[in-house]
Amino acid sequence: MRKVAVIGAGIVGSTAAYYLSKEKDLSVTVFDQGDGQATKAAAGIICPWFSKRRNKAWYRLAGLGADFYQTLVADLQADGYEADFYDQAGVFLLKKNEDKLEELYHIGKERQKESALIGQLQLQKRTDLDGDLADLSGFDNLLYASGAARVDGAKLTQTLLAASQAELVREEAVLTVKTDGCYDVSGRTFDAVLLACGAWLPQILEPLGYKVDVRPQKGQLRDFFFKDLKTGHYPVIMPEGELDIIPFAGGKVSIGATHENDQGFDLSIDHERLDGLEKEAQLYFPKLKDAVSASARVGIRAYTSDFSPFFGEVSELPAVYAASGLGSSGLTAGPLIANQLVKMLTGKPLDLPAGDYSLCNYVIKGS
Repeated sequence: MRKVAVIGAGIVGSTAAYYLSKEKDLSVTVFDQGDGQATKAAAGIICPWFSKRRNKAWYRLAGLGADFYQTLVADLQADGYEADFYDQAGVFLLKKNEDKLEELYHIGKERQKESALIGQLQLQKRTDLDGDLADLSGFDNLLYASGAARVDGAKLTQTLLAASQAELVREEAVLTVKTDGCYDVSGRTFDAVLLACGAWLPQILEPLGYKVDVRPQKGQLRDFFFKDLKTGHYPVIMPEGELDIIPFAGGKVSIGATHENDQGFDLSIDHERLDGLEKEAQLYFPKLKDAVSASARVGIRAYTSDFSPFFGEVSELPAVYAASGLGSSGLTAGPLIANQLVKMLTGKPLDLPAGDYSLCNYVIKGS
């Protein structure tokens, strides 16, 4: 039986562990030191269809990543696990210049031809909203897309790791190459390694002589908790800028997340910055002030110099695979990328043209 090490237990690592565990000839061990995981700072929105990024490869990845959740949910349910981490609650898209909502509507209609998951698209007036939604403010018009989903990243990764039944080692992993062609990860021997350590990829590969184009981006969110407010029926609210408002079932509303490229691996909470996001969020969601408690989360995303994700086999390290650079689209694209890495490792056909996301452009042997 081949032994596989997965380094990193975030969205990519936990998904990879789950699909690797379905291979009868593989034994899987997951290493994660537990601090700064990007999934902890993920806002939890699956809604890639209205992006204006001109990178067609990125949009293909994000669009198919959104679609892949249907497969992931179905697979977990077939294995007897609940999928309450995923909820297609819809989204309200807002624009300061509300004339641009019409343009977004047409973008959505065009992309609906490729992905029916977008669901119902409708331009609406705030005055037509009823019930609790009538209390939303700060805008006159919106674009509604019913297929957008919210994802509880922490609950998703916990479910995936439980379903994988992989051994989880809570320590910092160190990768070295053995003379027999195998790999040593923190004193254990493995036949193959999957690097899903996000912004920490350089720390794994640089000691082995690689230059890695990956850097850290700090993300912070604030979670609000309500006693009586039924938040499960609220859609995600996406104004312009870095603010998103994500209501979850059970009286929880998250706001965020920040995108801080100059903070390195700092995991401290910047309350002043979160206070600014909270003040802005109250313009749209006035009931935020009625929360009975609040807490903050922080994590470190990974991004590349051109803000493009990548995955593939590491050159000169046979059977070592890596993915990184997902940035704020990690929850959207992460499960699909993990699934592609597992297919690479097991010799199965891919669903994506791997050359469009080539690791060789970002991980280079030697200086």
